[in-house]
Amino acid sequence: MKILLKQKNYRWYKVCFWCCAVFLFAWPDKAWALQTHGAPEGLYVHQMAHILFIMALGYLLWDIRRSSFTSKGWRYLQVFCVLMIIWNIMAFAGHATGVSIRTENISTAFGYFHARLLGPISAREIVYYIAKFDHVIAVPALFFLFAGLKALYKSVGKQGGRGEGK
Repeated sequence: MKILLKQKNYRWYKVCFWCCAVFLFAWPDKAWALQTHGAPEGLYVHQMAHILFIMALGYLLWDIRRSSFTSKGWRYLQVFCVLMIIWNIMAFAGHATGVSIRTENISTAFGYFHARLLGPISAREIVYYIAKFDHVIAVPALFFLFAGLKALYKSVGKQGGRGEGK
């Protein structure tokens, strides 16, 4: 009888969860996920975060290479570090050039996702345009992170779950 009651309570929680999820997605309100800062302090902090992230990834890459970690998971993690360093450099350059581009040089007549650069186009605008394609680097980087963590997880499972201390 207790198992039956637990199953009914579980089903009730499941129904309640899905009702709340549908309600929240059907009638969204302000998410407050984006916190803006006044210029130029917000940009300075953001750019410093990119620099710190580059340094952290560089240290992780160096630490993996100097150690004796040679499995496939560690190699994937190294590729992730290299790609994310490249992504950070692209994002840093994009933010830096984005500040100096006038808003009149970008046409958003068809919406934000269809923005166009208007001529004459300078080298700064070309750097800005290329930096906007940072997702071409970030998505494969996250794939390599996933593949590396998955390979490391499987290698730990093959060793009996305790790692090398067993």
